[in-house]
Amino acid sequence: MDKCSFCGRKKNEVDILIAGIDGHICERCVEQAHEIIEEEFKSKGSFDINSIKLHKPAQIKEFLDKYVIGQDHAKKILSVAVYNHYKRLGQKVDDDETEIEKSNIILVGPTGTGKTLLARTIAKMLHVPFTIVDATVLTEAGYVGEDIESLLTRLLQSADYNVEAAERGIVFIDEIDKIARKGDNPSITRDVSGEGVQQGLLKLLEGAVVNVPPQGGRKHPEQKMIPVDTKNILFVCGGAFDGIERKIAQRMNTKVVGFNAVEKTASIDRENLMQYIAPMDLKSFGLIPEIIGRLPVLTYLDPLDPGALRRILTEPKNAIIKQYTKLFGMDHIALTFTDEALDYVVGIAVEYKLGARGLRSICETIMVDAMFDLPTNGKKEFTVTEDYARDKVERAGMKLLKAS
Repeated sequence: MDKCSFCGRKKNEVDILIAGIDGHICERCVEQAHEIIEEEFKSKGSFDINSIKLHKPAQIKEFLDKYVIGQDHAKKILSVAVYNHYKRLGQKVDDDETEIEKSNIILVGPTGTGKTLLARTIAKMLHVPFTIVDATVLTEAGYVGEDIESLLTRLLQSADYNVEAAERGIVFIDEIDKIARKGDNPSITRDVSGEGVQQGLLKLLEGAVVNVPPQGGRKHPEQKMIPVDTKNILFVCGGAFDGIERKIAQRMNTKVVGFNAVEKTASIDRENLMQYIAPMDLKSFGLIPEIIGRLPVLTYLDPLDPGALRRILTEPKNAIIKQYTKLFGMDHIALTFTDEALDYVVGIAVEYKLGARGLRSICETIMVDAMFDLPTNGKKEFTVTEDYARDKVERAGMKLLKAS
């Protein structure tokens, strides 16, 4: 009687027995073999440096334009950096032994201008492992909080623990300004969440083999560690650096001397001092010189004017108004906003200096009653007017926005 060549079960003991040239296999062994193959591919990961589709900088920026309004300067910097990172991964050392070094980036801009959004949008089109981590949870080794190496754990997780893939990924470190030291002088005590974290980040940014806890959290002696080489990992840092404009103004005023002092002062755009940012301003703010040296590409994000905020509401692929329209459409309700209502929302965001992030909280305040009532009252159309929006905001007392 025919039987499975793998498990030995006879034909009458299985549901299906597939015949081959010199043997048979049952359906159970087929399922088991399929699981083994999936596990094997998962452990190896899908990352293949030779199969990367190399996007040109203009193509990367074009993709970013679909989701992020404005910030052309920052988008160009990021597009070039990511493009060069792809090229570094496939570089072959020639006879002259010229090796392309990575250029880590630091993005500086007010809250709500799109630093994290830029990072998340780039993640959508990347073919290398990508992760976003928050610097505020990191502490120096031996204290409550996460070890600095834990940010590489996130990268490993995004690469399905394929170490080779993770070693060629991109890490976005958000809120980098929150680990600035509090004074101009080096700390003589243990600044465990400020200067101490900066010192710990040095080896990661420069490139070193780091032992990473596979599940993150605190390290302990019995834990099995995974060695990760950070030499080819691109680090992009972002931070609001609230108050750095004062440092920039002080530096620029000290340099305006001589006969043409008045002319130089007049040419400075005091509404957007961030565009004049320099590495020395980061040092004055509290980043140590070693960190600044390992983040050679410094760029800024412009504060959002009312025109940009208005476009953010309606133009991007995932614009806030498009999201509400889709939500109501699922209940077969046609939702529209008047231009005056949109202008009112923008005016509130500008008045309270909330940036793009504040647009969502304002819209939620306006729409919560409509989202509660309309699915049950049978209406098929709803228009948000300026009077309706003003009434909802004033009823809410702007408590949420004032607290911000």
